[in-house]
Amino acid sequence: MKKLLEMRSIYIEGLSEEKWYPIIKGIDLTLNRGEVLGLIGESGAGKSTLGIASMAYTRMGCRIRSGSIVFDGTELTEATAEELRTLRGRRIAYVAQSAAASFNPAHRLISQYSEGPVQHGIMSAEKAAGEAKQIYRHLLLPDPEFIGYRYPHQVSGGQLQRAMVAMAMACRPDLIIFDEPTTALDVTTQIEVLAAIKRIVREYNTAAIYITHDLAVVAQIADRIMVLRHGNLIEENSCREMIVAPKEEYTRRLLSVRAFDGAKDLDRKQDEVILDVRGVTASYTGNTNVVEDIDLAIKRGRTVALVGESGSGKSSLARVVTGLLPPVKGTIVFNGNRLSGELKRRTKAQLRSMQMIYQSPDTALNPKQKISKIIGRPLQFYFGLGAREREKRVLELLEKIELSAKYYDRTPMELSGGEKQRICIARALAAKPELIICDEVTSALDQLVAEGILKLLQNLQDELKVSYLFITHDLATVKAFSDEIVVMLKGRIVEQGPKEEVLVPPHHEYTDLLLSSVPEMDPDWLENLLGRRRKEGKISTVMDS
Repeated sequence: MKKLLEMRSIYIEGLSEEKWYPIIKGIDLTLNRGEVLGLIGESGAGKSTLGIASMAYTRMGCRIRSGSIVFDGTELTEATAEELRTLRGRRIAYVAQSAAASFNPAHRLISQYSEGPVQHGIMSAEKAAGEAKQIYRHLLLPDPEFIGYRYPHQVSGGQLQRAMVAMAMACRPDLIIFDEPTTALDVTTQIEVLAAIKRIVREYNTAAIYITHDLAVVAQIADRIMVLRHGNLIEENSCREMIVAPKEEYTRRLLSVRAFDGAKDLDRKQDEVILDVRGVTASYTGNTNVVEDIDLAIKRGRTVALVGESGSGKSSLARVVTGLLPPVKGTIVFNGNRLSGELKRRTKAQLRSMQMIYQSPDTALNPKQKISKIIGRPLQFYFGLGAREREKRVLELLEKIELSAKYYDRTPMELSGGEKQRICIARALAAKPELIICDEVTSALDQLVAEGILKLLQNLQDELKVSYLFITHDLATVKAFSDEIVVMLKGRIVEQGPKEEVLVPPHHEYTDLLLSSVPEMDPDWLENLLGRRRKEGKISTVMDS
């Protein structure tokens, strides 16, 4: 195979408090044409930093201190700014972890897709729009002929992530850097997107760097895997060899099945309902209901998991509960009191008692504010704490989410995706709420960090009797963490009940589909699953298109 990318002795540093500190510590990386390299490791390992360095780029506050980056015979560390501008987007494309923070909200999806090919002089806007629809179809986006004419806020998070994958493919690049591209996707959509990525990489002989913390996902797509930790290369091997016989203890920990079990002895006599949703229907436009006739109850000190595919109405229901989306009809009762459907009509105490942790920390955190201010704001707003008391409490919260005091004066731009999500969790905890709505709070975290967050949330629940509405597409988390499960499809609840009942057959047909779509640590799992579903006539996969 012909070598496409060769990185040698890469050292990358970050700037904090006017001092440079190491992020990547002398790593070598080689990639051949048509090869997919998986970069794995826990949050903060340096995966994304190394990945984007392949196009001689670093985020603000970082620099490539030394090393060689040769792309198709060209030394990028010596290239001019104009040469790099020509290369990036055309021959090397990037799919970011957070699509919501990457799209311009003022422009339609299809115009943003077409911008790259037009700017690089590859094709006209009209031809690019036609090709966009074809790639939208490959990625199984709904209504591919017209979805491109929507704005980013008019599609679900999973749909927006797939639109970003399509945009990266617009110029038919030689190398695509996928930075957690399926993080925002439910398990059923994730399968089809992985299949589409695999097909396009193979069809166009495109090389890829696939950055992820999900080992089962990377096993379906990578030819070779590099394991990073604290900026160092821990282990490198073929995908199959690493899964079968990892050499390092750290790799074995990453590959192991999550051991966390949130099972607890429930006092069935303690059935006080803290949140009672009855007959709720809501719509964004007034024409189409995004949630319809929802009945849902959450008991004090319990966790209700809300699962379903992208666009099923999970996050919309959360917005209704928090008052961000007023319902068309129905009632919401919290702590025995009926809540107004509008946020501005709720009392300060009601606002404090119900907090939400959002799916995308990039859009939930102000990038210009220091962490001390972000976490300290609810302490001041709800409890009136002075500067000294705020500082003490912020440091306590940082310790709880396993971040040290050195993060106190940092900004979100200096943090990894997982670290930013933990800051969002700390901000919610600062208000001492009785109910926390967790919208995919572990989706940006690697397995080891996610396990720690789940343990933290569980300990807080045991101590404070806080309740959780836990929105997720991670079925392993649902099995480990929830007390009850609610399954949504197309804005309606299709199944709900105690975990031990919902997860035991017979399942509702859609629940069965979700459970069977959880990736396994087997490189052949995706192909075998798609093959079975084709035979059963359950899918018309992009692998056949």
